[in-house]
Amino acid sequence: MADSKLDSFHQEIWSEESIFRVENHLINNIFACRTPDAVEAAITYAKFLRLSGLNNQNYPLFLKLLEIDNHWVIDSLLGDSDPFLFLTPILPTKHLLSTAFRLLTNWHPGGIYPKTLSIVLGILQAAYSYAKDGYKIHNVSINDVNNLGKHLNKEKGQSDPVNRAILDILDRISLLEGQGGEEMELIARQCNLIRSHFFDKRKKMEDVIPQVLLVKSDFLVKEVLPEKVFED
Repeated sequence: MADSKLDSFHQEIWSEESIFRVENHLINNIFACRTPDAVEAAITYAKFLRLSGLNNQNYPLFLKLLEIDNHWVIDSLLGDSDPFLFLTPILPTKHLLSTAFRLLTNWHPGGIYPKTLSIVLGILQAAYSYAKDGYKIHNVSINDVNNLGKHLNKEKGQSDPVNRAILDILDRISLLEGQGGEEMELIARQCNLIRSHFFDKRKKMEDVIPQVLLVKSDFLVKEVLPEKVFED
């Protein structure tokens, strides 16, 4: 009787589900990057993922790494790749575009590594190169547009690569004007308003984007450094 209870106890503790929970907990601790050891592990994981190659089956793992607030990890994921082109080999999907806009919403202006932001902007540039086609995959909302526009940095001007990419996406989406119903018209109008406020030095971005979205942050303030960094 005692032996059967012991066997039952072991089966319950070390079931496949239990092992998965432990593994998932460890991976989440690594991705949180709260300690130098975790950062180093995340750097190694990112490099392994990059060397494994991006494809339609594993791209959600690449997206998951974009949520890591650590530029060392993102540099390891990118290698020598152009961040704007990094995820463009993946055909736009609802999941890809909704995740891109979710990340833009979650990040404060200045609160994310510019290369990470560039990866996400590259996704949207590719998806909305023909705005109506992109809209069919993911119906852009006013909130999406505002959370895109909030990452513009007026002080850096239009020559800044991130600013240039955002302005390009807004310009493409503004072409939805005259392509459909009232919702498309409102979105196109908002894109044009954000662009005009960016270019006009007399206007403030808070006059067109809700002030709460424009609260700035600094990704370096909370970043944990690795103790050791190995070159590729």
